[in-house]
Amino acid sequence: MTLPDSQPQANGDAPATEDALLHLDQGDIYVCQDGPRGAPALLLIHGSATSSRSWDALVPLLTTSHRVIRIDLPGHGRSAEPADGDYSPLEQGRRIGTALDRLGVERAIIVGHSSGGYPATALAEQRPDLVTALALINTGPSMDAFIPSGSTAIDPTQWPPTDEQIRQFASSAFRTGYHVPQELVDELRGMTYHALTTAMQASIAYLNQQALPDRLMPLGKPLQVIFGDQDRRWRPSSAADYRVVPGARVELLPGAGHTPILEEPAQTAALLLAFTEIHQDQAPKTP
Repeated sequence: MTLPDSQPQANGDAPATEDALLHLDQGDIYVCQDGPRGAPALLLIHGSATSSRSWDALVPLLTTSHRVIRIDLPGHGRSAEPADGDYSPLEQGRRIGTALDRLGVERAIIVGHSSGGYPATALAEQRPDLVTALALINTGPSMDAFIPSGSTAIDPTQWPPTDEQIRQFASSAFRTGYHVPQELVDELRGMTYHALTTAMQASIAYLNQQALPDRLMPLGKPLQVIFGDQDRRWRPSSAADYRVVPGARVELLPGAGHTPILEEPAQTAALLLAFTEIHQDQAPKTP
């Protein structure tokens, strides 16, 4: 397994973006990095049916003080579908840990949006040495909190779907009236139907096995939970379920839906930065 040469992309006076494909045992994983490489590491994990691009609006607000790392989960964005067909959060967490090892990251604060919070939690379960703290953004705590969608399901016989079909399918991922960005529409269309549905089913199975707060309680990791109070996929009130985790910080964003990282990036970044400022220095110093 080798790490290919990175491809820097200059962005004005900001540190260059470096992106690369990591050749892992079950398929290539796409990663990109922004911000000072010597700064504390902050890993951003996207949710189902999207990719690392869902963080684009947030990244410039975080790079002044962090080495921001983004990853495309298997079968999403520019990452390959897993050769063994395993989309479980446990396997995703394992592969994320391997990717961070390859990047030389010894400690990181992990941020998961929506179902990205499940592999983030799995990583903390598997690699407590690697995870300094966790932040979950609109991550459903249990299937009891799920709001059944009224959007039309996409027919696998009509794959790839049209722009309008995707926007109807994804509408509940945003507050009412929010226009789904074209780049996210294109990325969902670039997925296979198998990757889309299997990844979602794997997240449901992970929650059905054990509710997320119950998984988090014994880990002893600092936890921040951010929820848009207009979320149409998970009951916003269910954010309070995470309060059983000792010391958990739970914040509701007024007017935001399921995807505040795009709808309200400045407010979301402010909450994350306040949290990371407290916890980023807990990582042990390298001898």
